[in-house]
Amino acid sequence: MTATKGLEGIVATTSSISSIIDGYLTYRGINIDELAEQATFEEVAYLLWFGKLPTQSELDQLLADLSKEAAVPAEMISQLRTYPKDANSMAALRSAVSSLALYDAEANDMSKEANIRKAIRLQAQLPTIVAAFARIRQGLEPVAPKQGVSVAHNFLYMLTGQEPDEVAVKALDTALVLHADHELNASTFAARVTVATLSDIYSGVTSAIGALKGPLHGGANEAVMAMLEEIGSPDQVESYISGKLENKEKIMGFGHRVYKNGDPRAKHLMKMSRELGELTGNLRWYDMSIRIEELVTGQKGLKPNVDFYSASVYTSLEIPRDLFTPIFAISRLSGWTAHILEQYDNNRLIRPRAEYTGPEKAQYIPVSKR
Repeated sequence: MTATKGLEGIVATTSSISSIIDGYLTYRGINIDELAEQATFEEVAYLLWFGKLPTQSELDQLLADLSKEAAVPAEMISQLRTYPKDANSMAALRSAVSSLALYDAEANDMSKEANIRKAIRLQAQLPTIVAAFARIRQGLEPVAPKQGVSVAHNFLYMLTGQEPDEVAVKALDTALVLHADHELNASTFAARVTVATLSDIYSGVTSAIGALKGPLHGGANEAVMAMLEEIGSPDQVESYISGKLENKEKIMGFGHRVYKNGDPRAKHLMKMSRELGELTGNLRWYDMSIRIEELVTGQKGLKPNVDFYSASVYTSLEIPRDLFTPIFAISRLSGWTAHILEQYDNNRLIRPRAEYTGPEKAQYIPVSKR
C-alpha cells in the first residue's frame, strides 16, 4: 500500500449533493452562479436536504419550521454565560452544539424523519447560539429570535438587536448560499466519518465544527481580515505583499486544492464587498483586497478563494472578526446535514488503511534492561 498525502486525488465515496467539475461548482446539478444570483439560503438548504428546489408551499413550511425551532433551551443560554468571555468562538460553538443533544428528546432517534427534523432544528438554532454568545461576552442580553424572517435577517437582528438593512440581509444571505456545501471538504468528510459509525447527527456536526475551526479550512477568512488590519491602508499593500512573497510566506485567501483556474464563488463576494463598501462609504477594505489580488495573481498566478473577499464583506456588515468562521458553520451546516443524511441512507463504516513507516521486527526489552 502506498499513502497519498492529504488523500489528494482519492475518491472516497459517491454523492449526489454537490460537484466540482472542470472548475464549476454545482448543488444538485445547479450552477452556483445561478443560485447565488437568484436563490435564497432557505431554498438552497431545502435543495441540499431533499434533492430538489422547494415549491412555494414547501418553502413556506420550511421557513415556518425554522422560525418555530430557532429558540434554544434556557439551559443552553445559561451554559453560554459560563463560558470565558475570551473563549474562541468556534470552541464555544463546538461545545454548545454538543450540549444541544442533551436537550433534544429525539437526539438518539435514528429514523430518517427524526434526522430531518434534527437537521432543521440545528439549522434554526446555530444562528441563535452564535448571536447569543457574541452578545453575552459583550455584557449584553441575548436577543430572542424573530418569527417569520430569513436565517440571514434573524442572525443580524439577534446580533445587533436592530432591524437590519435590506442590502445587508441580501449580502449575508448570498454569502450563506455560497458557503452551503463544497463536495467532500475536510469538515464534511469529518462529519461523514463520524456518522458512518452510526453515531448521532449531533456528534457528526460537532466533528465537522472541530474540522472547520482550523485556519486551513474555515478559519482562513479570519486570517485574511487579520492581514488586512495589519496592512492598515491601501498605500501599504505593495510593500507588505512584496515582502511576504520575497520571504515565500503564505498569503491567506489565495489558491485552492480543487480549483486551478479560480474559485467560482469569489467573484460574487468581490461584488458584494464593493457594494457594501459603497453603501457604508468605506471602500478601504475592498480597495486593499483588489490591490492584493492584482499583486498575488500577477506575481504568483494564484487566484482568490471564497475566504478572501468574505473577510471584507463580513467586516462591512460590522460582524466581529472571530464570528466569521461561526457564520461559515451556520451556512455549511446545511451541507453537513445533507451529507449526514446521505451517509445514513447508504452507510458503510469509513475505515481507510495507513502505510506503515515505523521500525520493523522490533523486540520488547524488559524495563530492567532499558
